[in-house]
Amino acid sequence: MNTHDEPVSQLTTEQCWEKLRAQEFGRLAYHLADEVHITPINYAVDGETLIFRTSEGSKLLGVVMNADVAFEIDEFGEDFASSVIIRGKARKLEEDEEHRAENVPLRPWVPTLKFNVVEITPIEISGREFFLERPWLHMLPHH
Repeated sequence: MNTHDEPVSQLTTEQCWEKLRAQEFGRLAYHLADEVHITPINYAVDGETLIFRTSEGSKLLGVVMNADVAFEIDEFGEDFASSVIIRGKARKLEEDEEHRAENVPLRPWVPTLKFNVVEITPIEISGREFFLERPWLHMLPHH
């Protein structure tokens, strides 16, 4: 954990994977035509890849047309924050691979039909942890 002396520290690759395994919600950035989009997704870690389900639509079209994606998770508390970012390649799994989604805790947050399974393979993974001073929190009068 960070201290006042070191307000920002780099996470190791293994620490990044620990944080990714501990969560199930993040943000996916992808290309669609000439635009960059970002959308929340729920995901699961499968080995050293991430997988998520999606229905037909712009997300699926985007990753099929351009595999380059970025993915980010973050968390924060009163005195810390962390962020993990992946740059990688996304691909729609073939039907004979889709069973991988059944072997991980991939739980949909909304009850929509999502038949397509997409895998994100990281090319680069990085994470940082921040000590938050947030002095304004300590200036509030206590009741």
